[in-house]
Amino acid sequence: MLDTRALVATGRPARYGKQLTNHLGRKLGGEWDESEETGWVVLGEGRLTLAAGQDELVLDLKAPAADLARLEEVVGRHLVKFGARDDLVCAWTRGDGSEGTRQVMETEPVES
Repeated sequence: MLDTRALVATGRPARYGKQLTNHLGRKLGGEWDESEETGWVVLGEGRLTLAAGQDELVLDLKAPAADLARLEEVVGRHLVKFGARDDLVCAWTRGDGSEGTRQVMETEPVES
């Protein structure tokens, strides 16, 4: 199992943590603790833990090497979609210090 972390800057970390936990946890299980502002989600053989910080949502993901990048993408894509109005950016850093994937809300090019 490998680990990766994303620190997502937001003024509403608990709101997004709860929303992401509820959405992703529907299939395989997950839970958000309102009082602790923490949660977890089962993602196949992987596991995501979430914690609301002062001005950031902390995402910690553990998964088999073969699934790590795909699960980063799945989690990050959902989160930035939920937080489109807040322009959330989800940039992962692997446990060995290397860069993981990065998700941002893609905007349509403006035609002139």
